[in-house]
Amino acid sequence: MNPEERAYHEGFMREAIAMAELALKSDETPVGCVFVKDGKIIGRGMNETNRTLNGTRHAEFVAIAGILSKNPIKILNKTDLYVTVEPCVMCASMLRQYGIRSVYFGCWNERFGGTGGVLNIHSDPSVDKPYPVTGGIFREEAIMLLRKFYVQENEKAPEPKQKKTRELKTEILPMDIHAPKSTPSPALPTPPIVASAARH
Repeated sequence: MNPEERAYHEGFMREAIAMAELALKSDETPVGCVFVKDGKIIGRGMNETNRTLNGTRHAEFVAIAGILSKNPIKILNKTDLYVTVEPCVMCASMLRQYGIRSVYFGCWNERFGGTGGVLNIHSDPSVDKPYPVTGGIFREEAIMLLRKFYVQENEKAPEPKQKKTRELKTEILPMDIHAPKSTPSPALPTPPIVASAARH
């Protein structure tokens, strides 16, 4: 990515980070996104799962609902997504089915990532066209927003955990953003065959 391209992508990722910061101030998991077509933002979203008590109200779903209320679905074929955290499996699948052009994200989603963090929904064989993914844009900022959220109390969590003694960790280790995050599952050993006891 040349410096001019990087500046272009970073500009839109800053807009996504602004949405994530708004989510954090609203006691939501700080994930924000913007959808961009022809160099213009056509949709914005942030997580709304706590406010709505609806686990499907991820930033991408919120933004797409607004976009599709005013535009035909085919607009997404010429649209890029900038999101602070790698799309989860659910969002990655939706983006593929809707034909998103490409996805740019900040940090990997090592628990639920659908674009390389855990699964490769964006590129696995499917009836839907795959989409390219670029991760690591303002990775540190995205990680710090998540850390700030996870050291505070979340009373709407299914099993709230006491966090009063947690400290905000500020060290972020470097990572090779070009290395694939997912690896094939190791082969499971074949269980030993146990002869059944003779019946009398």
